[in-house]
Amino acid sequence: MGPIDTEIPKRYEPTQVESRWQNFWHEKGYFRAELDSGREPYCIVIPPPNITGSLHVGHALNNGLQDILIRFNKMRGMETLWLPGMDHAGIATQNVVEKELKKENLTRFDLGREKFIDRVWQWKEKYQGRIREQLTSLGCSCDWSRERFTLDAGLSSAVRETFVRYYEKGLIYRGKRIINWCPRCTSAISDLEVRHRDVPSKLWYLKYPVKDGGEFITVATTRPETMLGDTAAAVSPKDARYKKLTGKMVSLPLTDREIPIIADDLVDPEFGTGAVKVTPGHDPNDFDIGQRHKLAVVNVIGQDGRMTEEAGKKYKGLTREECRKKVVSDMEAAGL
Repeated sequence: MGPIDTEIPKRYEPTQVESRWQNFWHEKGYFRAELDSGREPYCIVIPPPNITGSLHVGHALNNGLQDILIRFNKMRGMETLWLPGMDHAGIATQNVVEKELKKENLTRFDLGREKFIDRVWQWKEKYQGRIREQLTSLGCSCDWSRERFTLDAGLSSAVRETFVRYYEKGLIYRGKRIINWCPRCTSAISDLEVRHRDVPSKLWYLKYPVKDGGEFITVATTRPETMLGDTAAAVSPKDARYKKLTGKMVSLPLTDREIPIIADDLVDPEFGTGAVKVTPGHDPNDFDIGQRHKLAVVNVIGQDGRMTEEAGKKYKGLTREECRKKVVSDMEAAGL
């Protein structure tokens, strides 16, 4: 037996020490959970990190806390399982892959559907491996033999099965709702993927002629282009100024339609003139008002972000910004 090296290194080299212990833990299978051990189970399913990129310090904190819980309960004699996995992240991953394509002066349309999907899977393999390495280097006591990905066949099948069961129980139904829509991605966007931002705007005042009355009701709006999709004007039922107008019809300018004046508690009498336009197809609050009053939904902005045929031939094909300028100009010319 040779001499034992008792010299203590002057500097701590974490990469050498930690990798040695990590390999030891995994070789011994210390993090594998046994199904029939007879011990009380303690399980954590990792909040799956997105494969949009590498982990950051927030992941280190979150996973460090989970690791503490797993190791603590293992020392208490429990059968612990920390189930690792990663999330496909949907639109977010599509966006980062498109940014990579942009560096090559390419778009997903240049590649076509199949080749673009291939590029997304290449990205997934790259960053799934990187995230796994990062979690391992953190010393996370995950059972990697049970690793999952949110698009694994088994998980996708379970989601479909659950969806069908909910549908059969009447807990899932189909209906039209206001959603976040991205014209560039041509896809619905989750509320979690939308970052709200307040921007300076302008309040326009538009006059709607009351039918057979010789008077007007003036509504305030920050989006005059959506007036082409109005199906009502609304006032507060507590606003005495509009009591005599409630229930009457107005002519919707720039169109050949007539719409009612309704009373709804959602209207703030202190906002603008106290009267607002109601566009159920393009505003969440207006949609709710429309549901209560059984108003029609007129979609005047298409999935490409341009005005549709329902906006009228004069405005069809314009962007929202172009249409806004045109509507304001036409309303001013009409003295409204």
